Amino acid sequence: MSPRILVINPNSTVAVTEGIDRALAPLRLPGGPQFECVTLAEGPPGIQTQRDVDGVITPLCQLIAQRDQNCDAFVIACYSDPGLHSAREVTRKPVLGISECGVLTALTLGQRFGVIAILAGSIPRHLRYLGAMGVMDRLAAELPVGLQVTELSDVARTRERLIATGRSLVNEHGANVVVMGCAGMAQYRRELEQAIGVPVVEPTQAAAGMALSRVQLASA
Repeated sequence: MSPRILVINPNSTVAVTEGIDRALAPLRLPGGPQFECVTLAEGPPGIQTQRDVDGVITPLCQLIAQRDQNCDAFVIACYSDPGLHSAREVTRKPVLGISECGVLTALTLGQRFGVIAILAGSIPRHLRYLGAMGVMDRLAAELPVGLQVTELSDVARTRERLIATGRSLVNEHGANVVVMGCAGMAQYRRELEQAIGVPVVEPTQAAAGMALSRVQLASA
């Protein structure tokens, strides 16, 4: 049986999970580990507050425990990394959070990184996390697009706001790499990167790539 990496969308919006699944296409290698993307049915439509984050930890850990026997790694596909450390107590398999992986990847691509958030209310929560990671001195800025998670499927409006926000991070705040601060933005990475002229990190791809290498090396 091929190794399996379970990518969990902790919100209940299936369209977000579908976008994540499409974003992982370049990492699906012949003979390589399988990526399975699932939606946490118990989650809210979008994880946008600290209470949303806290509320999905128990069902998320339960899901990981249930799938521990038939999965080789887990990716928590929400930029708040809900339950990351709790999940690492549930399994001995690798558990990767997309925020942590996205930021660590950005640090290899530029000196100062910017983050595009969905809502202004998400930024204090993200800044607490960046502070805990010890990377605040590398942060150029974090700016919101002002859209709910469920609104990110509006392609024209989301593309326009992402590009405007990305350009502001680069031109006004000095970012030389940009991190997309929501898994629901995955489908827009290439267009955003072309429009703003600096590397753009899609954090689910970053985390999935790290999970892929961990699983491959474990079986080498």
